Amino acid sequence: MADDFELTTPPLKPPLQNTSAPRDREPEDADLARLKAWHEERMARKLRGEYETAVFHLSELVNDNLQSPARIAAIRVEGATHTRRSFLNSLVHPFLVNDPQKPQTLENVLHSARAFGHVLHETDIFQSIGAKLEASRDVYASPGDVDVVFKTKEKGRFFLSTSTEIGNNEGGASASCRVRNVFGGAETFEANLAFALKTRVSFNASLSAPITRTLGTRGEISVYGLDKDNSFFASHQEGVRGLKAVLRTGKMNTGLHELGYEAVLRQISNLAPSASISMREAAGQSIKSAVFHTWTRDTRDDRLLGTRGSYLKTIQELAGLGGDASYFKTEVHGQLSRPLFPHLTASFAAKTGLLWPTGDKPVPFSDRFQLGGPTSVRSFRANGLGPRDGPDSLGGTLFWSAGLSLITDIPRKSHWPVKLQGYLNAGRLDNLDKSKTPEEIIKSAFTQPSISAGVGMVYKLDPVRVEVNFGVPLVVSKGDGSRKGIQVGVGVDFL
Repeated sequence: MADDFELTTPPLKPPLQNTSAPRDREPEDADLARLKAWHEERMARKLRGEYETAVFHLSELVNDNLQSPARIAAIRVEGATHTRRSFLNSLVHPFLVNDPQKPQTLENVLHSARAFGHVLHETDIFQSIGAKLEASRDVYASPGDVDVVFKTKEKGRFFLSTSTEIGNNEGGASASCRVRNVFGGAETFEANLAFALKTRVSFNASLSAPITRTLGTRGEISVYGLDKDNSFFASHQEGVRGLKAVLRTGKMNTGLHELGYEAVLRQISNLAPSASISMREAAGQSIKSAVFHTWTRDTRDDRLLGTRGSYLKTIQELAGLGGDASYFKTEVHGQLSRPLFPHLTASFAAKTGLLWPTGDKPVPFSDRFQLGGPTSVRSFRANGLGPRDGPDSLGGTLFWSAGLSLITDIPRKSHWPVKLQGYLNAGRLDNLDKSKTPEEIIKSAFTQPSISAGVGMVYKLDPVRVEVNFGVPLVVSKGDGSRKGIQVGVGVDFL
C-alpha cells in the first residue's frame, strides 16, 4: 500500500519554455561578440573592485599608523645608471638632515619620500619613478629606522629630429639634436640648424645645468648665429654671431626671472642698389656687449588662443660694457583675456618700449625697434611703421602698440580649431627727441597713432597660430606702409 502513495515527478516533454533569469544583464549565447565583451567588462569590474578594496585596506593601515615612530636612515635610487652618485647625494642630503623640532613619525617619512620623488621628477632624467619602504640595512639602525628605495628608469639620452617649422611669418626646415644628462648631473645639450625664407641660415648650441640643489635655478651657455634677409623692408642682409650666458629661476605661472650677459657681432652687408643713404651709413660691423634681465608671468589657459588669464613680460637691457652699442633699453608686453559670453572671448594686448642712448654714437640699426605687420599692428606692412629713408624702414627708439580682439566660435562648430575674430589695432614708432620734455614726448606719441580694423579667421595649428584677415587702415601716419585687403600672419606672439 505504501508504494501506491509514493510521489513521482512527471516526465519532461519538449518543447520547454526558457526560464533563465539573467542577473547581470548578460547577452544571449548566440551573440558571441557581445558575450565576449560582457565577460571582459565583468572581469575588469571584478579586478577593479579587488584593487579598490586593497587600496582601501592599505590606506586604512597607513592612516592608523601615521603617528608611529619612524626615521629615514637612507635614501637609495636604483636604476640611475648614467647619473653621478655625487649629484644624487646632493639631492638626498637635505632629506636626511634630522630636525630636532620635527617629530620622527611615519607621516613625515611619507611626506619626505613624496617630496624627494618630486625632485627626481624635476631633473627630467627619469621616465618612471616608484618608491617603497624597507627596513634599514644599517647594523646600527634603531627600531623604526627605514630606507626609502626609489626604483627608476632613465629616459633616453639621445634625441635627433628633423622638421619643417612656421613662425612669425617665417617658414623653413630644421634639424635638432639633444643629449640629456650629459655629465650625469641633469645637464642638457641642445643643437639646432635651420634654413628658412627670411632667416636663411641659423644655428644654435646650448648647454644648461642646474645650479642649486632644489633645481629651481639653472644656468645656460649658448652660442648662436644667423643670416637674415632684410631686403623686404631695409635693403640689406644681416649676419649675427653671438654668445650668451643666462641664469633662470622661478616658474612661468608665478614669475620666471632671467639674468644674463650677451656679446654679439652684427654685420650689415649686401646692400641693394636702391638702398638709402641712411642704410649705407649703417652698413658694416657693430659689436654689442650687454647685460639683461627679463621677468615673465603667464597664467593663460592657452598661449595661442587663451580664453582667460593674463600674460606680462618685462625686459631690461644695458649695453655699453664694450663694443659700439651704448644704451639702456626697456620693454613691457602684456595681454589679458576674458570670456564675455558663452563662445565669445575678448583679448586685449599692449606693448611698449623705450631705447635711451647713453653714449655719443647713434644706436646701431640692429638694436632699434621695428613695428607693423600681420603679427604686430595688422593692416600695415611688416616693419612698415616709423621713420623711413626712401624704401628703407630705419626703426625707432620709442614705440607703443595696443590691440583689442573679439574671438568667437564658428556657429555649430565650437569644437573646431578655427575661430572668427574682429580686431582693432593701434600703434606708433618714433625716435626719441631728447630736446623735448617727457610730457611733450608722451603727447606726440599717443596723439598721432596709426589705427587699423578688420575681421578674419584664426586657426590654432599647434605650436603656431595662423590668421587670415581682411582689414583696412583707418589712420595712417606719414611714411607708414599700409596694406589694405587680405593679410596672412603666422606666428606665436600676436597683438
